Amino acid sequence: MIEMDKKKIYVADDDANILELMQLILEARGYEVITSADGRSLSRLTDLPDMIFLDIAMSGTDGGEICHSFKQQHRLNERPVVLVSANTNLREIADRCGADAVLAKPFDIKSVVELARRFTEKGNN
Repeated sequence: MIEMDKKKIYVADDDANILELMQLILEARGYEVITSADGRSLSRLTDLPDMIFLDIAMSGTDGGEICHSFKQQHRLNERPVVLVSANTNLREIADRCGADAVLAKPFDIKSVVELARRFTEKGNN
């Protein structure tokens, strides 16, 4: 039987190891995970994820720009976006593009889980 309330999380990062790590962390906690190496597929999803983790610097794409256009496009259907980066200006970039939170690299498993829980549990969206 398929669990109807399984939360869906979109993760975009051009580092395959980070994608795999985040997928393992989140799936172990019951989330459905969609991964992307560049974040471009986010705009083509018909079924919006419950939350999004976006790396800022991906080869050929800018997570900040993806975040900004996603937030513009889905203004009425708020979905939390967490920017992920080792960039020292992470908070400033997040503020500029409308991200809901930041996750600084290197990150620990606990931080990923806490952000996922915070943004996907009922009453927080």
